[in-house]
Amino acid sequence: MTKFHFAGRYNGDPESLITEPHKPDYVPFKEAQDMNKLSLIMNGIAILIAVITVAVYFIVGRQPLHMGGMILSLVAMVPHEFLHALCFKGDVYMYENLKKGMLFVVGPGTFTKAEFVFMSMLPNLVFGFIPFLIFLIDPSQALLGTLGAISIPAGAGDYYNVFNAVTQMPKGSRTYMHGMNSFWYMPKKDENEV
Repeated sequence: MTKFHFAGRYNGDPESLITEPHKPDYVPFKEAQDMNKLSLIMNGIAILIAVITVAVYFIVGRQPLHMGGMILSLVAMVPHEFLHALCFKGDVYMYENLKKGMLFVVGPGTFTKAEFVFMSMLPNLVFGFIPFLIFLIDPSQALLGTLGAISIPAGAGDYYNVFNAVTQMPKGSRTYMHGMNSFWYMPKKDENEV
């Protein structure tokens, strides 16, 4: 059962995060190691995606962004992390560093590639892609369109994680978080993964 904890402000030191012990023969994901660099990259990707989603919103909806949708997209940041947290087993810790545009969860446990992709994408589907798709089908749903147009770019870090998992994890491997980074390993045949 998942137990959620608010851990407070992330101080930038990966060693201060709750971590999963390294597994035998682990392989680090090829990903940005510096938090400042990662934050700049993710915010740049988010801005690029936002330009696209907002442009599509204006082309399809032919109306200004909905104020309620903008507020909902900000409020959805915390439930976004809760949806990630629900996919973990055991204690999960949420950290924030809003100055760097970061709100994230870390927790113990390992994931298959499919589980990791699902965990990463779940909140983006719920708050981003599904509302935006409803708006594209029915442009009168401006609140949902705005929620989606703003929430889709907010998942930039999640898309980065999905890309890394899909392109780097071999079949049958499992992944886990250690600090701010992800690692994969091949479990032993007799290992009972949880």
